[in-house]
Amino acid sequence: MNAQQPTMSPLDIIVLLKIISLGDKPWTQLTLAEELFMSQSEISKSIARSRYASLIDPSGKKVRKLSLYEFLKFGISYAFPQQPGAVVRGIPTAHSALPLNQIIHSNEQYVWASGKGNVRGQQIVPLYPSVIHAVQLDSRLYELLALVDALRVGKAREKEISSIELKKRILDEE
Repeated sequence: MNAQQPTMSPLDIIVLLKIISLGDKPWTQLTLAEELFMSQSEISKSIARSRYASLIDPSGKKVRKLSLYEFLKFGISYAFPQQPGAVVRGIPTAHSALPLNQIIHSNEQYVWASGKGNVRGQQIVPLYPSVIHAVQLDSRLYELLALVDALRVGKAREKEISSIELKKRILDEE
């Protein structure tokens, strides 16, 4: 018997943050798939992995917010690290996007490469390619993902501020 250990995927973080961005609004796997520009089977597998990792409850409907917050704060930069790349045109992320660009002032810009972007900066590879489209429909998701990117690429100060801002958005809204 060749059993395989289920492992988290960057996609799972996107799905969990999308559920959080919806607040109390009801959702289905189909609506998540449509709003995240993914297939329904990707969403289904993601929910199953998150349930296995105890980041979502056994029903697969409610994110375990404290567990997700702790994973993001302490583990995201190790599980899904990122280093700034070449200078490209794109959509701002990390400290270059809201809310951090109101708190941290930097000459360095970080972006997700996109022809639809209007900022030149160092490229950060998004956790999943379709987020570039999904964030145009959901500003709350965009803020959450930008904060997560700050945890992935930031220095100690950016990580600390991002952690505080994520806590407000994930835990304090309960």
